Amino acid sequence: MFLIGEALIGDEPELAHIDLLIGDKDGPVGIAFANGLAQLSAGHTPLLSVIRPNLPSKPATLIVPKVTVKNMDQAAQIFGPAQTAVAKAVADSVAEGVIPRGEVENLVLIVSVFIHPQARDYDAIYRYNYGATKLAVKRAMESFPDIDTVLYEKDRSTHPIMGFRVIRLWDPPYLQVALDLVDLGVVRNVLSRLPDSDHLLIEVGTPLVKKFGAQVVKEIRNIRPSSFVVLDLKTLDTGNLEVRIAADATADAVVISGLAPRNTIELAIKESRKTGIYSVIDMLNVSDPLAVLQSLSSLPDVVEMHRAIDQEAEKHNWEVIADIKKMAVDSDRKILVAVAG
Repeated sequence: MFLIGEALIGDEPELAHIDLLIGDKDGPVGIAFANGLAQLSAGHTPLLSVIRPNLPSKPATLIVPKVTVKNMDQAAQIFGPAQTAVAKAVADSVAEGVIPRGEVENLVLIVSVFIHPQARDYDAIYRYNYGATKLAVKRAMESFPDIDTVLYEKDRSTHPIMGFRVIRLWDPPYLQVALDLVDLGVVRNVLSRLPDSDHLLIEVGTPLVKKFGAQVVKEIRNIRPSSFVVLDLKTLDTGNLEVRIAADATADAVVISGLAPRNTIELAIKESRKTGIYSVIDMLNVSDPLAVLQSLSSLPDVVEMHRAIDQEAEKHNWEVIADIKKMAVDSDRKILVAVAG
């Protein structure tokens, strides 16, 4: 058995964050248990969980402090309310049938405990760590979360400490606002007037990036930190280098010109996957977008059918969109198709 559990409960500064392992004594968790108990570390000394002195919990549980213990006051918080909270949570998990009673001599637990250096309230430390340990044990025994939950929540959830959302393009349609501007004052004014929406994307237009460089993305982040930002470089050469520039500037997506050499496009797509940003192929002035896509060994995340600002009065081949979508289905590759102009 090798099970993993995690739980966060409470309010700062006494909040409890528990990470734990549950496994067999003769398995990897048992080996880690013995090593932890035998090899002490300054400021992170492992200790057995005890309900009271001379009464350890069953299954045997090793507590490892996450935060460096620097003085005896902090040591007392670990060797006191946290220690007994973990022990009672494990014992109650057995009493309630979450941990099978018949397995208590075969299993061990390793529990990493977080105590904030500013924590003071022993009652809160106890209650939060008790609740978090019970929840983490239950989650471990139930193998929570399952992969369906992870995939459903991964683009919907926000980490509370990070404080902002990272938007992914999983729920189209989207509206993209192109900032084809060269005045930062006007850019700030436009950004301040846009509504907050997960379905609104912000494009750093080519004129804007040509005047201020890729770092203008960070200027946008200062105003709208949770926005999805597309950097329209219209890359024609050095595909991997320009995508890396976009990623370093914290862009969420980078635009590559469909007129670029095939090798450039493929290097850009490969680099975008390495850096975790979206690749967008802009088909502006491309006579046969489908042929470009069919020539690639790896398809982009987004294909943009684009009529130029200077050609807005002219007819455009929008009909090819259906063919692009069909090709994506046939290749089992999810592609978003965007239109502009």
